[in-house]
Amino acid sequence: MGIEHASGNIAKCLRLQLYDKPGNLARVAAEIAKQDIRIGDVRLVRAGRTHNTREIVIYVASNEQLEDVIDALAVLDGVVVEEVTDLVQKIHEGGKIATRSRVEINSLSDVRKIYTPGVAAICKDIEARPELAYQYTAIHNQVAIVTNGTAILGLGDIGAVAGMPVMEGKAALFDRLVDVSGVPILIQNYDPQVIIDTVRSIAPTFGAIKLEDIKAPECFEIEDVLDAELDIPVMHDDQHGTAVVVLASLLNATRFSGLMLRKSVVGVIGLGAAGMGIGKLLASYGVNQMIGTDLDAGACERFAAIGGKPCSLTEVMRDAHIVIATTGCPKLIAPEMVRKGSVILALSNPNPEIEPELAMESGASFAADGKSVNNALAFPGLFRGALNIRATHINDKMKIAAARCIAKYAEENELVPALLHPEVHQAVTAAVERAGLESGAIKPW
Repeated sequence: MGIEHASGNIAKCLRLQLYDKPGNLARVAAEIAKQDIRIGDVRLVRAGRTHNTREIVIYVASNEQLEDVIDALAVLDGVVVEEVTDLVQKIHEGGKIATRSRVEINSLSDVRKIYTPGVAAICKDIEARPELAYQYTAIHNQVAIVTNGTAILGLGDIGAVAGMPVMEGKAALFDRLVDVSGVPILIQNYDPQVIIDTVRSIAPTFGAIKLEDIKAPECFEIEDVLDAELDIPVMHDDQHGTAVVVLASLLNATRFSGLMLRKSVVGVIGLGAAGMGIGKLLASYGVNQMIGTDLDAGACERFAAIGGKPCSLTEVMRDAHIVIATTGCPKLIAPEMVRKGSVILALSNPNPEIEPELAMESGASFAADGKSVNNALAFPGLFRGALNIRATHINDKMKIAAARCIAKYAEENELVPALLHPEVHQAVTAAVERAGLESGAIKPW
């Protein structure tokens, strides 16, 4: 997680002291532009009698590029580079989340109400009627964000603790977008049974379980077992959150290109967690011609089990009207492989299997990369809606309802709406609630 420009570059902040004369700031901007670096915010920090101090945010691709621009600015007359700040590190200092009280505690009387002796009456009420926990505790609004750190972002197996900043980011988005309390749970273990047992044991603390960044194929077993055993929703976001946003993207992409999604041959390149989640949801939506490829024979077998046809990369690119790539392999798709008129979603970040511009130049009718297909458009509303109706699980009807809603809120010429669209997450929540109630996903008391 970090502060990134649309290009995927990392934000740095330069604090510069500039001699206060006309054209000095322009010379700095021109020198930065010479290094092929984009400029973000420019802020006046301090105005002196002869010098000004400004902070300039720039987006660099590497530390080498940062050093080059610092060296170039250092030799300009009237310019002093005072400090360079890594904005990603700065925003992570101290962590991004915290647990805070929702009630004021200003007197001993307040303590007696929220703790002893007053709390005993509430405990006895819940003992007699367990459903009151949803009224008198935070359980109904808490989601466990569970990882073992084996498939973090594009980083792979880096361990649960190293993955904590990602889990904190998910929790922060939960809070900001739908007022859900996300609680990271780090399990430093490769054994699926250990993860299953751990989550099963802590499940009473939560209204839902969000599995995150657990590698395939273990993620499939973990989700299947927990979803069957627990009476609260369990969803692996890498599979299903991604699948929802991909379906939303395809609803709009096929509209732009004139294809009919259900009648199209859909090819999936990379049959790990994301690829399989996409395949499952497309099959549920009504796509009955899916072909796919993966280097792992076991992944191909799982794809065949959901109705897909395993084949080679060449066959996918030749025969599919719609291609979805989730491999993590930059430049895997060569320009000459692009079928004329096809739709291509090359979703690996930060570097796609083929750049959208190149795919379009090579004959695709529409192409996009993973920067515009963000599963944070889906998971907040999916969980908020499920929590609101006390769902026992998040089913395909709820996911499809979320995808349709997301697609509807895209602006003209957008594939999907912006993550911080002021209405989309509340609308997704409402759509998920309706679909959950209509499909019987609620908990009987």
